[in-house]
Amino acid sequence: MRQIDISAVRTSLCQQTADFVRGAGFTDVLIGLSGGLDSSVVAALASEALGPGHVHGVRMPGPFSSASSLRDASDLAENLGISMDTCPITDAFTAFERTWEGAFGAPFLGLAAENTQARLRMCVLMALSNERGWMVLNTGNLSEAAMGYSTLYGDTAGAFAPIGGLYKTEVRALAQLINGCAAAAGRTPPIPENVLVKPPSAELSAGQTDEDALGIPYADLDRLLSRMLDEGGRAEDLTPKEARIWRRYQANGFKRALEPPFAQVETVRQGESA
Repeated sequence: MRQIDISAVRTSLCQQTADFVRGAGFTDVLIGLSGGLDSSVVAALASEALGPGHVHGVRMPGPFSSASSLRDASDLAENLGISMDTCPITDAFTAFERTWEGAFGAPFLGLAAENTQARLRMCVLMALSNERGWMVLNTGNLSEAAMGYSTLYGDTAGAFAPIGGLYKTEVRALAQLINGCAAAAGRTPPIPENVLVKPPSAELSAGQTDEDALGIPYADLDRLLSRMLDEGGRAEDLTPKEARIWRRYQANGFKRALEPPFAQVETVRQGESA
């Protein structure tokens, strides 16, 4: 696995985010708060980069959103001191579901139904961006982008991705650092503990988890991706399971091309201390 100085990365991501937002002529940013790890870390970084008064969150509960995730998003916003609105998408999704079934005479299920929820959320975010003049920050990470585990015109929306260059396990390490620094300074850790311990899930269907959908734990996925992308690993050395995962990476290049620009992450050179 590649080595990074997570404290230096934190500083760099904040600076790059501030530079991008202000360079584009914006003062404020908008973030979809799911109650998950990625959006929590992006909100924390944005608050540090721009100041809490310039960061705005919105919860967009859908038919499968859990009460605990909604509570986690609310607690995060309170801890950071950022504003938060709530705009449910369930009625819009139900209306689309009825329209679909009336037009095509078939139930609206599976991947189409899951991705439509993500796209409805982006409709809310982009409408708020237009109406209030705030830049939407993307909350995707490198592991998801590598595997195409994101919804085109849904999860991929947003002008800039502060954690788009971090693997999922690195996002978790950054979250732990953010909380640890806050605790050491006598402040409330901004990211709720439940966010750090619950299984990652997009909550787009009943019982869904990211690692089940990917078919591999994030820790194993990140080691594989880092070996191939950062260390020059060879496809012929992969196990059959690894080769299947790598083929998925190769097949999703077209989706990665549509991801927003993201903050760059410097690795620690061999022989240096992380």
